[in-house]
Amino acid sequence: MSETPSRLEVSIPAAGVGLDGDLAIPAEANGIVLFAHGSGSSRHSPRNRYVAGVLQAARLATLLFDLLTPAEEAIDARTARLRFDIELLTARLMAAIDWAKREPLTSSLALGCFGASTGGAAALVAAARRRSQVRAVVSRGGRPDLAGAALMTVDAPTLLIVGGNDPTVLSLNQLALERLRCERQLRIVAGATHLFEETGAIEQVAQLAAEWFGLYLAQQPDAIRQTSGKLE
Repeated sequence: MSETPSRLEVSIPAAGVGLDGDLAIPAEANGIVLFAHGSGSSRHSPRNRYVAGVLQAARLATLLFDLLTPAEEAIDARTARLRFDIELLTARLMAAIDWAKREPLTSSLALGCFGASTGGAAALVAAARRRSQVRAVVSRGGRPDLAGAALMTVDAPTLLIVGGNDPTVLSLNQLALERLRCERQLRIVAGATHLFEETGAIEQVAQLAAEWFGLYLAQQPDAIRQTSGKLE
């Protein structure tokens, strides 16, 4: 039986605010995955927490944190505006990336980003702007289209996961896939809708994410560019 990961509550400084986070580090971790949650969600998202547990079992540290402060979440609950502020979400995610690279417990770990919904766009823009730090990206039911021109400058291998019964988001992801120039794949979870609430759907997402991060976070940066099609 694997050891229980070490767990810490952390506060991440980001342009004058503190973002609450939950850091879990399994023994002999091979990397760390930062979670950018989706529209109207938080670090307590049950689906992201499930995925994080699967990644921890695969010897990957995880950092789930709130992209918005409690005051901002209250505003967003009324207006639904901040959840689509990709610049703000990206800035918060980059602050978390910078924090993880300064933090002694995680600084040596290869880093990946897992984004859901609008958090998927933030993960891709952050990967484009922190190219030397972000080694892999996974987007679950994401909005990569909202990453705009940043899509064409992402170097990190990117996996887009979309539900087969989420036609609008699937179409947006197919278009984004064509704009990406990095190692990339689109995987469709048959029968799943946007939130992957169907039986077995989030389990498939977690397994695909664990395989992708396990493949790319364990490699040296130069080897990543030579790897292709490993999850076909």
